[in-house]
Amino acid sequence: MSTVINVILIIISILLIITILMQNRGSGVGDIFGGGGEVHRTKRGPEKLLFNGTIVLAILFFGIALYNALFII
Repeated sequence: MSTVINVILIIISILLIITILMQNRGSGVGDIFGGGGEVHRTKRGPEKLLFNGTIVLAILFFGIALYNALFII
């Protein structure tokens, strides 16, 4: 049982890394010093789906890891 949960955690973590890296925010060196001046816009279409998917994967990862830590000996 522990092995199955660990494999699930590895798969979710890989998917979480991929979804985080796919989010394109365009943060450059100018943003470090307060530059950038981009206008805030709402997420639409695939960008919103990717954002919500990242949240779902993070919650799943946290929940399964917590279950693994508390109930699997």
